[in-house]
Amino acid sequence: MLKNEDFIEVLGARVHNLKNIDVRIPREKLVVITGLSGSGKSSLAFDTIYAEGQRRYIETFSAYARQFLGSLERPDVDKIEGLSPVIAIEQKTTSKSPRSTVGTITEIYDFLRLFYARASDAYSYNTGQKMVSYSDAQIQQLILEEYADKKVSILSPVVRSRKGHYRELFEQIAKQGFLKVRVDGEVRDITKGMKVDRYKTHDIEIVIDRLKIASPSAATTVETEGNDKDKRLSETINTAMYHGDDVLMVLDNDTDEARYFSRSLMCPSSGISYPNPEPNNFSFNSPKGMCPKCKGLGKLYEVNLDKLVPDPKLSIKQGALAAHGPQKNNWVFKQLELIAERFKFKLSDPFEKIPKEAKDIIFFGGNEKFDIESKALGITRSYKIDFEGVATFIQNTFDANETTSLKRWAKEYMDKIPCPECNGSRLRKESLFFKVNDKNIAELAHMDIIELAEWFKNLEENISETQVKIASEIIKEVRTRLQFLVDVGLTYLALDRSSKSLSGGEAQRIRLATQIGSQLVGVLYILDEPSIGLHQRDNERLIYSLKQLREIGNSVIVVEHDKDMIEHADYVIDIGPAAGRHGGEIVSEGTPEEIKKHHTLTADYLNGTKEIEIPKQRREGNGKTLTLKGASGNNLKNVTVTFPLGKMIGVTGVSGSGKSTLINETLYPILNAHFFNGVKKPMPYKKIEGLENIDKVIDINQSPIGRTPRSNPATYTGVFSEIRNLFAKTPEAMIRGYKPGRFSFNVAGGRCETCKGAGLRVIEMNFLPDVYVECETCQGKRFNRETLEIRYKGKSIYDVLAMTINEAADFFENIPKIYRKIKTIKDVGLGYITLGQQSTTLSGGEAQRIKLATELSKRDTGNTFYILDEPTTGLHFEDIRVLMIVLNKLVEKGNTVLIIEHNLDVIKTVDYIIDIGPEGGRKGGKVMALGTPEEVAENKKSFTARFLKKELH
Repeated sequence: MLKNEDFIEVLGARVHNLKNIDVRIPREKLVVITGLSGSGKSSLAFDTIYAEGQRRYIETFSAYARQFLGSLERPDVDKIEGLSPVIAIEQKTTSKSPRSTVGTITEIYDFLRLFYARASDAYSYNTGQKMVSYSDAQIQQLILEEYADKKVSILSPVVRSRKGHYRELFEQIAKQGFLKVRVDGEVRDITKGMKVDRYKTHDIEIVIDRLKIASPSAATTVETEGNDKDKRLSETINTAMYHGDDVLMVLDNDTDEARYFSRSLMCPSSGISYPNPEPNNFSFNSPKGMCPKCKGLGKLYEVNLDKLVPDPKLSIKQGALAAHGPQKNNWVFKQLELIAERFKFKLSDPFEKIPKEAKDIIFFGGNEKFDIESKALGITRSYKIDFEGVATFIQNTFDANETTSLKRWAKEYMDKIPCPECNGSRLRKESLFFKVNDKNIAELAHMDIIELAEWFKNLEENISETQVKIASEIIKEVRTRLQFLVDVGLTYLALDRSSKSLSGGEAQRIRLATQIGSQLVGVLYILDEPSIGLHQRDNERLIYSLKQLREIGNSVIVVEHDKDMIEHADYVIDIGPAAGRHGGEIVSEGTPEEIKKHHTLTADYLNGTKEIEIPKQRREGNGKTLTLKGASGNNLKNVTVTFPLGKMIGVTGVSGSGKSTLINETLYPILNAHFFNGVKKPMPYKKIEGLENIDKVIDINQSPIGRTPRSNPATYTGVFSEIRNLFAKTPEAMIRGYKPGRFSFNVAGGRCETCKGAGLRVIEMNFLPDVYVECETCQGKRFNRETLEIRYKGKSIYDVLAMTINEAADFFENIPKIYRKIKTIKDVGLGYITLGQQSTTLSGGEAQRIKLATELSKRDTGNTFYILDEPTTGLHFEDIRVLMIVLNKLVEKGNTVLIIEHNLDVIKTVDYIIDIGPEGGRKGGKVMALGTPEEVAENKKSFTARFLKKELH
């Protein structure tokens, strides 16, 4: 029998819709909490257990520290016992900063930076030779050995291949007591006012000392007057190093050959030196490591001259310069007329006939004075061209960080290109010439995780013993972290992949791998649907990773709807029976086998009593198609895909195979630009055919809906505006002169001014959590007395916001504009939420469906193309069944619904599958299978087919 300390005991949980429940969760086990979307799973896992864990952690700080941290509210629960430190891995997408990459989130890149700073070999970017560095004693010894019996000059390089007249420099050198300098290979005395040609590049060295080195037989002395000649050489070296920035040059006076020595890393033949490497020399977020041109972003915007002059057959007068349009009476065109005078062409000539020098000035600007003789008047007129250049102006507008609209205007004529200086590697030139086993750090960051893991596998055999000694700990650490990324199915990512391009599921699994990598013990992990965006093939790996967390002594709680995950759990808690106010109770708990014996919704789907029906026959569609040819963005291998219209299409494939690139990054931007002038640029493709067969596109992606206490289903779906208009048209409101704004709780006028329309007042408690109390003026009704006196069918605006969707659907059934939107929310299974429920209290699955309802309630034309990206996020089997009914209705009306999905319950019900693969990352990007689910299931190469076959039979 398990003892009390083997459980986390939650007593009397009442957060959100939980009905005062008591639950015992076994520790050091894999526990799945499941149930309908909105039944209270997250309320138990995150808002009760995690919130209490966080609060207890913050309580350990002193009262002084807590007042800066802000305290957390105690969840509405009587008691929680047996709670360990809690780490939540939620669905929140990662940082949107362009500087954040997979390498920086997982911290693997930090280890690589340390590895390169301590164990890499430096090479010269001029000659490719290995760099060397010496101590002062070694330099002295080398000079004595190599220049025995020779006359030498010891020099300090101060200027290398730079333009300028350097008058001040020569004065400064003279003031320091030096008499000679070597300028461009010639030794000269410093004279007063001495300077060099400012427009040529120069090399300047200070002559520190001239000596004759003794032969070794003369007991390594220096034949010059004075005692202790050795000391003289060492002082000379010291002075030369001081003035030459740790570099000196020894010049053989007879042969004029020079050799460089440096305390830092230096190329023995060309004399260029690198600073000694530190980890931040390899960071693209530090000024020491970032490429100076693109500031460590790897990409730049550059003006594309073809976009500036899209049709060179047009003349400037007709508007060949797209940015300026046809000729106008303004300064720019006056300057263009002058350029035309100077280069003997007319503004009415086709642009392609204009001479090249004139085009250069038009694009890049110039300053020039010229004279033109007027034969008729017999006089000469002087003109001055002072033109910035069209391309230069656009580039400067973009760089000057003006307003967003100006930047967007400039972007129309620009291309985003890899930075020419660092080739997209983000690092400065010197950092890329530190190598380990012939690879620099940028090359490692560009490899797929699986290739990188392979490279590290046999690394010790390919590097020197010293390197192994220095880096053995780092190598071990990197290997284990890479292995965890492989285990959670992220083999296709590269460390330099920008984190803003990751999906929610990928970001969550990266955090999971990072957590497993930290090898903590005795911790309670709470995960929110980690299987999102993961193909069935990788699900087994994910479950294995979670079991590993459990094996090393942690407790794992997973909020999940996935069948495999539930069946692999040690213990399952099913919350229900329905959602919202009809949920919040524990309907069954136990091992997966025990759960299946109960008669709950979840059990019915697990044991096959209920299932999502496979349609008797697949739809034929309307015979029309949309064809995308030659898509080659990211990892797509020049694919051509035909989308049959009037059907439900499923786009499938393992994670990272290129589904989102094909649909969200290529197809949707093309359609959006065509129908709604969207500004997002599609990924590269050759052509698209069949646009005339559809007349509208609606995209429902994964970005979360606005989560603020002032946002609610009524405001998000836009139905609240219609309800306010309706109230403003009631006779009483018209007599009083109330406009729709009177019925908004966000603007002054109709709202209660004591609580500013929030219905609650915040009482600050300094180092205790803030307390929210009902506003005493409006009793939580958000509006003032006058506004609430206006009634429609006996209900005030507050009463309407307090209605559930089901009640509102009956109440407004005679008002088509309002009814249509409310009916859609009801159809997606959200009849139980209230119109005015705060968005912050909606679960992930509910928020996803509110968003779906908003888009689906837009009028369809019968030729609308819907794109849904994983609409089953956060949905239970029953919710998916309801959702599929709504989507099928849309297809019945002749629309096309395209769904990117991994969920087999959805895939088996679609009419046509486009399967992309075979693997993720570079090994993906090909079309593996096309056709009905039955046809695709027979495909031998596709991973989706293997799992789909089991579902169909």
